[in-house]
Amino acid sequence: MAQINVSNLTFCYEGSFDNIFEDVSFSIDTNWKLGFIGRNGKGKSTFLNILLGKYEYEGSISTSTIFDYFPYQIPKHQMELCISDFMEELKPGCEQWRVICELEKLKVAAEVLYRPFNTLSHGERTKVMLAVLFAGDNDFLLIDEPTNHLDQEARNTVKEYLGEKKGFILVSHDRDLLDACVDHVLVLNRKSIEIQSGNFSSWWENKTRKDNFSRMENEKHLREIHQLKKSAERSRQWAQKSENSKIGFDPVKEHDRSIATRAYIGAKTKKMQSRVKQYERRIEQEMEEKEGLLQDIENPVDLKIMPLSYHKDVLISAREYSLKYEDAGQAVLQDFTFELRQGERVFLHGKNGCGKSSFIKSILAHAGQKEINNVREEGTLAVGAGVKISYINQDTSFLKGSIKEFCQKQNLEESLFCAILRQLDMERVQFVKPMEEYSEGQKKKVLIAASLMTPAHIYIWDEPLNYIDVFSRMQIENLLLKYQPTMILVDHDIRFQEKIATRVVEM
Repeated sequence: MAQINVSNLTFCYEGSFDNIFEDVSFSIDTNWKLGFIGRNGKGKSTFLNILLGKYEYEGSISTSTIFDYFPYQIPKHQMELCISDFMEELKPGCEQWRVICELEKLKVAAEVLYRPFNTLSHGERTKVMLAVLFAGDNDFLLIDEPTNHLDQEARNTVKEYLGEKKGFILVSHDRDLLDACVDHVLVLNRKSIEIQSGNFSSWWENKTRKDNFSRMENEKHLREIHQLKKSAERSRQWAQKSENSKIGFDPVKEHDRSIATRAYIGAKTKKMQSRVKQYERRIEQEMEEKEGLLQDIENPVDLKIMPLSYHKDVLISAREYSLKYEDAGQAVLQDFTFELRQGERVFLHGKNGCGKSSFIKSILAHAGQKEINNVREEGTLAVGAGVKISYINQDTSFLKGSIKEFCQKQNLEESLFCAILRQLDMERVQFVKPMEEYSEGQKKKVLIAASLMTPAHIYIWDEPLNYIDVFSRMQIENLLLKYQPTMILVDHDIRFQEKIATRVVEM
């Protein structure tokens, strides 16, 4: 068991306007199962890369441990090789028999080691890389988003596997995974960093309680400051009035006063002015105590969406629908029956490769919003005439150039688009950067903001929450529950599905 001690860490990217970390200090134990939580762009992946020695920084990080990172970066020339041929390059000293033992725990046959890597599914690639990662001794493992693009069954397998391990930092926005796998959390708050024992739910409960206390304390200080300001102003007016009467008087109206009373009035004025200064000191003290109370509170702004109403109850209908790509050996969909009615939020659920995304693309093609080539359809798929669809693609690789260029291409009002991104907690400094430099979570927020701005009868979101931080997920949950748009969704976040789905369709 060893310690990782971070002292006065400061880091920013070259040419950046702001620091990612500034004078940060904390310690973590290499025996922990540590969940890493924070908003998109706060520096989670950056910190892992700093531990790996990829970036220069100010301050110090002291530890005797060796780090290893998931996911491994597989170069293009190795994609056509079997992982058994290059696992030694990924993890020096890695023994094949130990990898096979780890694969058994992940419910994967050892034969995947002897298949070309580019023929493996997302789930198989993830499991193979995790098996290699955990096949060594005494490494502290840095695991970055292991369940993105995995179906529910694969997520459950990875969850059970990591739940039996220790000695890692897990970056994930999947609340279910964090609850099952971690015993400590490292949280990048808005203005501070905290480490706490427990899982995501226990930390969130403590945070909610702490935030409520901070709000009540803040309100109490505001009331006290308001009263002190009123009292100070009243005393200031009395002092000024008294000061004005010190010199000169009307002997007819003030027959009981003489020149000798000037000293008395001066002393009285001085006492009132002293009282004003005491009020001001108390105001400053209250302001100091109030400062910082709300700096780490998450106050997500309520988002808005503009769903359109359709003149018929049924918007999409499929009867015994089959879909097959001409160069494929078998149909992607076979005899599939489906119906979408007004106000429904239907989740398509099933293993990777079962046809969820293909069915979505087929709907878009029938609505005249996308072209699909080299496919053969059987049965019927009907999309209501004139139905407008707002679509979020799971792929973000096409996002390039500036926000301004993106808005012009998508016919979006730039100022409103940026306002929505700000509501999703994207910093203004990001708006001047090319989108290629965005984190994957920030790219997803660009697609979500564009969809929210698009009035539509149906919102089709294909894995919209991959890489999206926990706080933004909760924002989006509240939005969908409030406006109840008609939707088709593919997402494997079980907490999100439980809250949002009106119906789940197994495929």
